Amino acid sequence: MPVADTARTIIPDLAGKAVLITGASTGIGAALAKAFGAQGARVGVHYNSSVDAAEAVAREIADAGGEAFLVRGDVSVTANTQRVVEETANHFGGLDGLINNAGLMLGRVNYADMTDEQFDKVMDLNGRSVLMASRAALPWLKKVGGGFIINTTSIAARTGGSGGAGLYGSSKAFVSSVTHGMAKEFIGANIRVNAVAPGVILTPFHDRYSSPEQMNAMLGTIPQGRFGVPEDCVGAYLFLASAALSGYIIGQVLEVNGGQLMP
Repeated sequence: MPVADTARTIIPDLAGKAVLITGASTGIGAALAKAFGAQGARVGVHYNSSVDAAEAVAREIADAGGEAFLVRGDVSVTANTQRVVEETANHFGGLDGLINNAGLMLGRVNYADMTDEQFDKVMDLNGRSVLMASRAALPWLKKVGGGFIINTTSIAARTGGSGGAGLYGSSKAFVSSVTHGMAKEFIGANIRVNAVAPGVILTPFHDRYSSPEQMNAMLGTIPQGRFGVPEDCVGAYLFLASAALSGYIIGQVLEVNGGQLMP
């Protein structure tokens, strides 16, 4: 069944908003950047190593009449994260929203075989980046009278992940918990914090980390009978970004998984 083209539906209160999306060069992040651009938002397209892919995303946004700003940095490092936020906000003259989407598994490793280095790399990229980007964005969001932060967590945050993905799942559980805590703390400044938890989405993530056998096993657990694609996730983020649609929703984690998990 074709995926609905949610980017064609204009959400008026997103037009003109300055939104930074981390990890926006490929996968879900790339789909989000294009979709927010199609809504008339001004999009900060963050990337680290995928230069060509990021440039292609920004070019597609511009070709469609939107505005994109490319910003590069390793967001597992606090100083880089601060710079990425500052450069984006300064370019647009402000910031209305942040989507903390950057994250990777960085290899399948069992807890019994985990090293300090592996732990630090996974937690810095998936956990530290969310905290530090949000902290850096906070004064900018306050300047415009509020806004939104949307964190990308994962189905693995609830299930613990498949073989060797426990550390990744733990880092995403951290993100889910941070979402609840920040939602309580930031709403006083009219900043709504929520999260989206994708299930098995066909992105370079699984090309890199999941074998055909693992993918087949996961497919059998999805009631909808198919894997997701990045565009399946877009609607959840657009919904949470729009105060008109979700203004009384904070601290929630929207599960987008084809029924694989029904909490």
